[in-house]
Amino acid sequence: MKPLFVTGSSPALRLTVALLLSLTLIFVDSRYRHLDFVRSTLSVAFYPIHYLAALPPRLARAVDGRLASEADLRERNSLLERENLELKSLMQTHQALQAENRRLRDLLGSSFKLRDRVMVAELLEVDLDPYRQQVLVDKGASSGIFVGQPVLDANAVMGQVIRTSPLTATVLLITDAAHSLPVQVNRNGLRTVASGSGLINRLTLLHLAKNADVRVGDLLVTSGLGGVFPPGYPVARITEVRDDPGSHFASVIAQPTARLDRSHEVLLVWTLPALSRAGELDERPLDAAPPAGMDTSR
Repeated sequence: MKPLFVTGSSPALRLTVALLLSLTLIFVDSRYRHLDFVRSTLSVAFYPIHYLAALPPRLARAVDGRLASEADLRERNSLLERENLELKSLMQTHQALQAENRRLRDLLGSSFKLRDRVMVAELLEVDLDPYRQQVLVDKGASSGIFVGQPVLDANAVMGQVIRTSPLTATVLLITDAAHSLPVQVNRNGLRTVASGSGLINRLTLLHLAKNADVRVGDLLVTSGLGGVFPPGYPVARITEVRDDPGSHFASVIAQPTARLDRSHEVLLVWTLPALSRAGELDERPLDAAPPAGMDTSR
């Protein structure tokens, strides 16, 4: 039988002793590190419990990794972006060709361009100060890149290669103050020259008469003159037309349609000559050598 009256230490005394003992152990552990061995022993003893507690999320991650790893998804996404970029480049000339068909239908039989060969390159360095607007890409002379080669993004013309090394190439953007590009108004075929201004969103059209048929919103495309840029690629849209009383020419400003300050990948273009038999296409892969006769040593 339990005794009716239990005699012993009071709860308050026991609590005080426990607190003093805890403080003593804390002080001894912090000053003399005598309990490190005990702590390490307990951690080994409780390791199976920690392992079992972490096992469900570990199994879930393993199953998820088998279904679709992040690396696979990134690789697929990169492949789709490159394919999309190439498809957009093939569609760029569609609008220009429609206008050209209406104006020069009887001449297209001898000058029709079947397609262009392109290579995708990534930007390594960007220099967009007012005195020099250039980018560095990760393809060079070892990939067949040559000085003077046209460079585009998914929307329009970006510039041309001015310097190559075995593994990289320097591209001068169309907005550089030292760059000029022969263009024509896509609406009526009026030819002019688009000159860089040193500003990333501004081109100046040179030597246009004050009565020239240009309007705000007109699309400018490459004219093909000079033999550097193939004809029909978008360049810019006219944003301002002014009659400057102090000049014999109109003051016309255009904005590049290429994303010069945002593109991460570019297209390096080779113009492929049409084959002798109508309708036949050159089936060389995109990473093949440049067409015969193309000067890659400039």
